[in-house]
Amino acid sequence: MQLSSLRCCVLDFYLAKQLNGITTCQVSSLSGYTWVNGSDSFRNVAVKIERSTFRKPFLGGFKNKVTGVEYHNAGSQTVPKKRPEKGTTVFCRETQTVLERNRYQQTTNPTSTQMTKRGVYVSNMTDKLITPGKYFTAEEYHKRRLDAVIVLQKNFRRWYATKLVENLKEKKRLRLEWEAQEELRKKKEKEDKLRMEQERKLNPKTKEDFDLLYHALELWRQEETERINKTLTGAERKAALCGLLEEETQLIASIGRHKLNADKDNQHKAILHFLDKCAQPKRWKAFDGKITEMDTPYKLRARELLELYRSISMNDIPIDERRDVLLVLRGTVKEHECKLTEEIVQLIDREVDLMSREVKECNLEGLRKRICALFLQFIKIPKFNPEVAKFLKVPPDPMKLYKNIHFCRSCENYLPASEFPIPANSRTIGRCHLCCKLDNEARQRESFLKYRLILENLRKSEADYQDDARIVFLVQQQHLQYMIENIWGCQSALSACSDLYDLVMVRWDKQQEWSPWNTILLTKDEADAHLKLDNLQEAYEAPFIHGIKHKHIRAKKYFAQIPVMTSLFHRSDKQANAS
Repeated sequence: MQLSSLRCCVLDFYLAKQLNGITTCQVSSLSGYTWVNGSDSFRNVAVKIERSTFRKPFLGGFKNKVTGVEYHNAGSQTVPKKRPEKGTTVFCRETQTVLERNRYQQTTNPTSTQMTKRGVYVSNMTDKLITPGKYFTAEEYHKRRLDAVIVLQKNFRRWYATKLVENLKEKKRLRLEWEAQEELRKKKEKEDKLRMEQERKLNPKTKEDFDLLYHALELWRQEETERINKTLTGAERKAALCGLLEEETQLIASIGRHKLNADKDNQHKAILHFLDKCAQPKRWKAFDGKITEMDTPYKLRARELLELYRSISMNDIPIDERRDVLLVLRGTVKEHECKLTEEIVQLIDREVDLMSREVKECNLEGLRKRICALFLQFIKIPKFNPEVAKFLKVPPDPMKLYKNIHFCRSCENYLPASEFPIPANSRTIGRCHLCCKLDNEARQRESFLKYRLILENLRKSEADYQDDARIVFLVQQQHLQYMIENIWGCQSALSACSDLYDLVMVRWDKQQEWSPWNTILLTKDEADAHLKLDNLQEAYEAPFIHGIKHKHIRAKKYFAQIPVMTSLFHRSDKQANAS
């Protein structure tokens, strides 16, 4: 049947089923049909035939060579169903997730076998004879597997335990080496400190060096006095004490001579440092961070006078060079006519005359010192050296002296306020620095070097926090000494170490600002470990914390006498409540 005729017949049959009482049909024409019902009546129905514009692709079939009609396979007879458009592009799941893999089934090396037969000999030299083993059940098989797993586990655990022990041994070795190195470092630091302290006692140069000497002298006197009181009695004891006093007097006189020599050297160094400050060029930092220097005429004048003073104060120089220096000095001071310059010129002429007569240099020493002293006085006059006016302690205007002048009741001298130590809890002006120094050398003979080092380390560590700490910079050396001696007992709160060189003060609660009621005295190693703690309540026991709090209360009670400190109590309380 032709394709169009077959589709028409199918359509006719479908319409006949839809009409009532249709039994047979007769095709009347291509555009209509005549239907016959059961009562032999006819009915004409108009049928509209749609000609499809879809041309199906040829997917298989055959063609009649005589008529030219094509016949397709049955699977290609239906028109493909159109899917409703959803407005989005839809892809098939199989085409998105399909995974194709090509695998060859042919063996890599095709081989063949040959059996021995009549007329064919095959060698069996390389053959292996396999004999069947003992039969074992599934339970025996799993038991063998379990035994093998146990053997593997035992060997692995042995290997793991060996590695763990070796790792622990290595850590122990490194720890012991570190502890030995730390012990050697601490021992070396202590030896260096003792050697430096001994060197400072043998060659004292500064005030702290002489304080160490007087402190060592006081310790020696106390030990000798205690030994005499224990071993001797009566007249022998008095004689031994008199001998001790005589020996102490000689030692004090020896220290005094060393002090005079050190004062001379220090005075000369102080003068050169003062003149060098006057001769330094002006400096300021530019926007790019570079330092810019500028010399003014006054700076050049000060530098010229500095070089001239160095030349004048030098000893053991040839006579010709000394004469040239004196002539340059004579020309410099003669530019200004006054009584001081006339006296300097007369002394210069006298020295030149004596040198021409070949007088020994030891006899000219006093004359040269007078020339240096007068020339230094010439340099300190702002009229001759304008740059020196900025660095003079005594202002040129005498009326300015009346503002900051105080009376010392000990030496009965009127001195500027900078010459008086004024503690924070003091309400009146006490003794001057010189009187306090003399009193310490005569009675207490204490050395404040260790307390100064502790205070410097404390201020340096607090500056590293960068949290606007202020109390640490208000506490002075005598306050810190009172805390260490009377509150903390000059020993660490944990190990009771009494070496002040190894003790430092750190924050008790590192979240709050340092204060005398938020501090603890520890060694350096203990302080490093303490600052790493996050929870103090878990790290320390309750009795220890209670003891620290008690010391904080004592410190707060002492510093409550200082007016400046009372305003800071509320600030520390607010920080504690906030944390």
